[in-house]
Amino acid sequence: MKKNSNVNLQSAKNCKNDEFYTTYECIDKELINYSGQFFRKTVLCNCDDPFESNFCKFFIVNFNKFGLKRLICTSYKSSPIACKELPFDGNNGNQGYSFILDNVNETDIRVEEALSIINSGSLRQLNGSGDFASQECIDYLKEADIVVTNPPFSLFRPFISLLVAYKKKFLVIGNMNAITYKEIFPLIQNNEAWLGYNNGDMAFRVPENTEPRKTRFWIDDTGQKWRSLGNAMWLTNLDVAYRHKTMTLTTSYNPLIHRKFDNYEAINVPKVSLIPYNYNGVMAVPLTILNKYNPDQFEIVGEANHGSDNPYDLFKPVIDGKSIFKRILIRVKR
Repeated sequence: MKKNSNVNLQSAKNCKNDEFYTTYECIDKELINYSGQFFRKTVLCNCDDPFESNFCKFFIVNFNKFGLKRLICTSYKSSPIACKELPFDGNNGNQGYSFILDNVNETDIRVEEALSIINSGSLRQLNGSGDFASQECIDYLKEADIVVTNPPFSLFRPFISLLVAYKKKFLVIGNMNAITYKEIFPLIQNNEAWLGYNNGDMAFRVPENTEPRKTRFWIDDTGQKWRSLGNAMWLTNLDVAYRHKTMTLTTSYNPLIHRKFDNYEAINVPKVSLIPYNYNGVMAVPLTILNKYNPDQFEIVGEANHGSDNPYDLFKPVIDGKSIFKRILIRVKR
């Protein structure tokens, strides 16, 4: 079924609306670019019921290929699957559990076989709900080298703040609009976090009780419900190749194309491909610049959104009295 126009998933305010399950194909397409950076690392998926999470399944399948030291997954409360299959005494559905994997004997595992490894692995009931900010989950975080997951969109700010506080490497999914958050933008500006490889349109499985929507919602032939996001992103501080490649700029500065703002000394660049090679001042470019941003070629000056969101939001972008969409402010390094 055809996907429709975008909706803002950031409006999710509760657990039900935050349950977006990433496809295995999406995870595989992104993670394969970082395989060498996982060697002998402990990976934590701290928003992941192993029975339902494709992140867990991916790392089981690729445990030996990536040379992992350990995989830890923590579940927020108990999934319907786990409640039926695991003999946890006194679990009323409000306690989470952890899954820990230290080795995989098989060298060639199919995705379909991951569930049997989970069932035979180390599953432990947690004392609490499995909230990623709880002390027992933070203890797992301290042990981990890299965090990889799809956190609840409504909790993206505190989630990233927690990873930064504990100085962890991470690769997580979020909404690209989160780039302008006061907790996230400084990381981007200071080259402490950046985008992964596959950003933009992304589809997610959603629970059976998800209410239908007019936009970006569909049900496949098996009855599985889906929602999608047109501006999804992978946010990471793992190394990515594009940050070491100089963008080739082919457009000359043209005041008819590169309009000046009414309220700030900067020019608007409508498309990343139109960044002029012969302009030395501040340029307001689309957020998609971050898919190609090379910190040796450019510096990030700030953002232009509402002009008041945070200290980095320098002005509201207005041209000829009309507001335009939020921009990242950059300048070419000399």
